[in-house]
Amino acid sequence: MSQLKKGAFLNYATIIITNIVGLLMTPFILNHLGKDEYGIYLTIGALVGTISLLDFGLNNTIVRFVAKYKAEKDIEGQENFLATTMLIYLFISALVIIIGVVFYGYIDTYFTKMNTEEIEIAKVIFSIFIFNLAIGLPGGSLTGICYGYEKFVFPKTLNIVRYILRSLTVAAVLLFGGKAIALVIVDTVFNMLILVITGYYVFKKLNVRIRLHSFSINFVKHIFSYSTWIFVFALVSIFQWKAGHWVLGRISAPEILSIYGIGIVLGTYYGAFSTAISSVFLPRATKMSVDNASGEELTDMMIKIGRLSFIVLMFILTAFILFGKQFVYLWVGAELGEDGSFQSWLIALMIMVAYTLPLVQGFGNSILEAKSKLRFKAVLYLSFMILGTILGAALAYKYEAIGMMAGSVIAWIIVQNVMNFYYHNTIGLNIIRFFKELFNKTVLVIIIALGIGFLINLIPGVGWINFLMKAILYTITFCVLAYNIGLIDFEKELFRKTLNPIFKLLKLTK
Repeated sequence: MSQLKKGAFLNYATIIITNIVGLLMTPFILNHLGKDEYGIYLTIGALVGTISLLDFGLNNTIVRFVAKYKAEKDIEGQENFLATTMLIYLFISALVIIIGVVFYGYIDTYFTKMNTEEIEIAKVIFSIFIFNLAIGLPGGSLTGICYGYEKFVFPKTLNIVRYILRSLTVAAVLLFGGKAIALVIVDTVFNMLILVITGYYVFKKLNVRIRLHSFSINFVKHIFSYSTWIFVFALVSIFQWKAGHWVLGRISAPEILSIYGIGIVLGTYYGAFSTAISSVFLPRATKMSVDNASGEELTDMMIKIGRLSFIVLMFILTAFILFGKQFVYLWVGAELGEDGSFQSWLIALMIMVAYTLPLVQGFGNSILEAKSKLRFKAVLYLSFMILGTILGAALAYKYEAIGMMAGSVIAWIIVQNVMNFYYHNTIGLNIIRFFKELFNKTVLVIIIALGIGFLINLIPGVGWINFLMKAILYTITFCVLAYNIGLIDFEKELFRKTLNPIFKLLKLTK
């Protein structure tokens, strides 16, 4: 099996493992830290995550340039490029530390709703996170070098092993009475270990050398010209997922931060299922664009991928509408309480509803990348994410976490509607036909499934056994309806091919 196929397999394995472990670890960590300290831990992490923007997209740039120099067999050019980026990273790390020192002095005045003890915890966590970031940004370039060499298996396997061992260590630390500061220390130790191991692989196994042959300001400008739009999309991500923590950290108590953070966690899990499908189609989009595929041909592919994503997402979304409140209460209700669990469920539901269309049209983004037309989307998204954050901040004063998310959701919905006009009128996609074929048969499945799901939800009881019974009944119901009513012939054939290896394995075990 090639590095690419193994890399793709490890991508899916990472998504599955992180989602399952995350679902198990979140209530465990919340229970041991308490909702206040957990909220502090999430918010400081989001704040330092914002400072990580100082990477300016260099990591992705390293992948591209290393691959280019390797293909051209330009060893000297590669050495000089890596030396130049390391000098840039040294400057960035120094800047991270300076910004960290400056902000450290304002923590007690920024987080006005924290008491003295919580402020001290926040300061210690912030200091360790800043140290982590200062060494982590340059260290991330080593993984970029691996990807540039198309060596995907080692870093992805190492990441999975790290995630599992880190989770086990966190569990042990919490069981022995550790708190948020201990978790940040655990992360620092693991990050340094990964840095050392990856460095050994890059310099000893791949024989990569870093040597400055010449330094040119024009070359630095050239590097940043490539990373600019990567940086802009990183900004968009910050405003989507982290800006709410800054605002709520300023005006709300730590427990509100936990409620908001739990909703965000569930919302991002939702996106992972669809991204796993759409992310593998960028090479196909690139090939079709190079071959000058027509707008209708690109629309056909977008419909195929969109329908697959839509069916999966509608199962998750309808299930979450019907049984999500019960799940969230069972999952984290012991710490957040009934009202806190309801708010987390509502925030996650808002994310899922607003996030569905961008996820279903994920292939559209691949087309934009392939055609080098990301500029419009980048500027549009960044503008509206900033406006959404401002609107959310205004609503948060009265409605707290729900108000904060409402502002972002309104911005997402507006942006995606504008993008559909852009896809239709500029890129040449037939968006009207896309929606007609997307909803063909699937809408009927959704309506019937919701009706039956409502009846299933009337089954009396509480607790995990009751929830699992409802979930299993609804899963069977949705799958039967989707296969017999919702799927077209192509999708049925794809479904059968996917399950054939499982059926063969079952036959062999008999």
